[in-house]
Amino acid sequence: MRNGNTNYHLITSKLNANYNCTIMDCYENPEPLRNVLKDVYKEDYNSIVNEIKIQLDELVNVKEIASFLRLMES
Repeated sequence: MRNGNTNYHLITSKLNANYNCTIMDCYENPEPLRNVLKDVYKEDYNSIVNEIKIQLDELVNVKEIASFLRLMES
């Protein structure tokens, strides 16, 4: 879900249109991002969450980020 990726633009558009929020807003309220990612990536959703975890590396152990990821995995 890189910035130049077509799906990135689709995700940001859907977040704005459906939830009136940005990706940055989803840190404190990840439900809209989870819903949009599931809609866009469908069966590849879990691999996207895993990619996010890989990119975050050691930050996955930070309490707030771990909480965010648990919600994204649900």
